Amino acid sequence: MFSHVMIGTDNIDESKKFYDAILATLGYEEGVVDEKGRCFYFSPEGVFALTVPINGEPTTIANGMTIGFKASTPELADAWYAAGLANGGTTCEDAPGVRVGATRSLYLAYLRDPSGHKICATHFIAD
Repeated sequence: MFSHVMIGTDNIDESKKFYDAILATLGYEEGVVDEKGRCFYFSPEGVFALTVPINGEPTTIANGMTIGFKASTPELADAWYAAGLANGGTTCEDAPGVRVGATRSLYLAYLRDPSGHKICATHFIAD
Protein backbone atom coordinates (compact mmCIF):
# COMPACT_ATOMS: atom_id res chain seq x y z
CA MET A 1 0.00 0.00 0.00
CA PHE A 2 2.78 2.47 0.83
CA SER A 3 5.77 3.29 -1.34
CA HIS A 4 7.66 5.05 1.42
CA VAL A 5 7.51 6.71 4.83
CA MET A 6 9.65 9.80 5.48
CA ILE A 7 9.93 11.45 8.88
CA GLY A 8 11.55 14.65 9.99
CA THR A 9 14.51 15.08 12.29
CA ASP A 10 16.64 18.03 13.33
CA ASN A 11 19.69 15.75 13.64
CA ILE A 12 20.25 13.29 10.79
CA ASP A 13 23.39 11.79 12.38
CA GLU A 14 21.67 11.06 15.71
CA SER A 15 18.59 9.62 14.01
CA LYS A 16 20.68 7.57 11.55
CA LYS A 17 22.60 6.01 14.45
CA PHE A 18 19.31 5.11 16.15
CA TYR A 19 17.62 3.69 13.03
CA ASP A 20 20.78 1.87 11.87
CA ALA A 21 20.77 0.04 15.23
CA ILE A 22 17.09 -0.87 15.42
CA LEU A 23 16.68 -1.76 11.75
CA ALA A 24 19.81 -3.94 11.82
CA THR A 25 18.05 -6.16 14.38
CA LEU A 26 15.34 -6.76 11.76
CA GLY A 27 17.85 -7.58 9.02
CA TYR A 28 17.99 -4.25 7.16
CA GLU A 29 21.18 -2.62 5.92
CA GLU A 30 22.56 0.66 7.22
CA GLY A 31 20.89 3.80 5.92
CA VAL A 32 22.31 5.61 2.88
CA VAL A 33 22.70 9.40 3.03
CA ASP A 34 22.13 11.18 -0.28
CA GLU A 35 23.61 14.43 -1.60
CA LYS A 36 20.79 16.42 0.08
CA GLY A 37 21.62 14.95 3.50
CA ARG A 38 18.55 12.70 3.67
CA CYS A 39 18.93 9.13 4.93
CA PHE A 40 17.20 6.20 3.18
CA TYR A 41 16.61 2.58 4.19
CA PHE A 42 15.65 0.39 1.24
CA SER A 43 13.76 -2.91 1.25
CA PRO A 44 11.79 -4.92 -1.30
CA GLU A 45 8.59 -3.70 0.42
CA GLY A 46 9.36 0.02 0.32
CA VAL A 47 11.54 2.82 1.67
CA PHE A 48 11.89 4.42 5.10
CA ALA A 49 13.60 7.82 5.14
CA LEU A 50 14.80 10.61 7.41
CA THR A 51 15.01 14.27 6.43
CA VAL A 52 15.50 17.70 7.91
CA PRO A 53 12.18 19.50 7.27
CA ILE A 54 12.42 21.24 3.89
CA ASN A 55 10.46 24.27 5.12
CA GLY A 56 13.31 25.18 7.50
CA GLU A 57 11.10 24.86 10.58
CA PRO A 58 12.02 22.60 13.52
CA THR A 59 10.85 18.99 13.43
CA THR A 60 7.54 18.28 15.11
CA ILE A 61 5.96 14.92 15.86
CA ALA A 62 2.54 13.85 14.65
CA ASN A 63 0.17 13.42 17.57
CA GLY A 64 -1.57 10.07 17.18
CA MET A 65 0.84 8.70 14.55
CA THR A 66 2.77 5.47 15.00
CA ILE A 67 5.09 3.83 12.48
CA GLY A 68 5.22 0.04 12.81
CA PHE A 69 8.11 -2.16 11.71
CA LYS A 70 7.48 -5.89 11.12
CA ALA A 71 9.38 -8.29 13.38
CA SER A 72 9.33 -11.99 12.48
CA THR A 73 9.56 -13.10 16.14
CA PRO A 74 8.93 -11.64 19.60
CA GLU A 75 12.66 -12.06 20.27
CA LEU A 76 13.49 -9.78 17.33
CA ALA A 77 11.00 -7.22 18.63
CA ASP A 78 12.76 -7.35 22.00
CA ALA A 79 16.19 -6.96 20.34
CA TRP A 80 14.83 -4.00 18.35
CA TYR A 81 13.55 -2.42 21.56
CA ALA A 82 16.87 -2.95 23.40
CA ALA A 83 18.85 -1.53 20.46
CA GLY A 84 16.57 1.49 20.42
CA LEU A 85 17.01 2.18 24.14
CA ALA A 86 20.79 1.80 23.79
CA ASN A 87 20.88 4.32 20.91
CA GLY A 88 18.84 7.26 22.15
CA GLY A 89 15.28 5.97 22.11
CA THR A 90 12.90 6.24 25.06
CA THR A 91 10.10 4.05 26.27
CA CYS A 92 6.44 4.80 25.73
CA GLU A 93 3.23 2.82 26.06
CA ASP A 94 3.37 -0.43 28.04
CA ALA A 95 6.41 -2.72 28.21
CA PRO A 96 6.94 -4.99 25.19
CA GLY A 97 4.47 -7.86 25.18
CA VAL A 98 1.35 -9.47 23.79
CA ARG A 99 -1.72 -7.34 23.10
CA VAL A 100 -5.00 -9.09 22.30
CA GLY A 101 -7.10 -7.29 19.72
CA ALA A 102 -10.56 -7.92 18.34
CA THR A 103 -9.28 -9.98 15.40
CA ARG A 104 -5.78 -11.13 16.35
CA SER A 105 -3.01 -11.08 18.91
CA LEU A 106 0.15 -9.03 18.43
CA TYR A 107 3.50 -8.79 20.15
CA LEU A 108 4.31 -5.08 20.32
CA ALA A 109 7.32 -3.04 21.47
CA TYR A 110 6.92 0.76 21.47
CA LEU A 111 9.61 3.45 21.52
CA ARG A 112 10.02 7.13 20.82
CA ASP A 113 12.95 7.85 18.51
CA PRO A 114 15.47 10.62 19.32
CA SER A 115 13.20 13.17 17.58
CA GLY A 116 10.12 12.06 19.53
CA HIS A 117 8.34 10.04 16.83
CA LYS A 118 6.38 7.06 18.12
CA ILE A 119 7.48 3.78 16.53
CA CYS A 120 6.72 0.13 17.16
CA ALA A 121 8.08 -3.32 16.39
CA THR A 122 5.14 -5.59 15.55
CA HIS A 123 5.03 -9.37 15.48
CA PHE A 124 1.77 -10.87 14.23
CA ILE A 125 0.96 -13.95 16.32
CA ALA A 126 -0.63 -16.82 14.41
CA ASP A 127 -3.89 -17.86 16.02
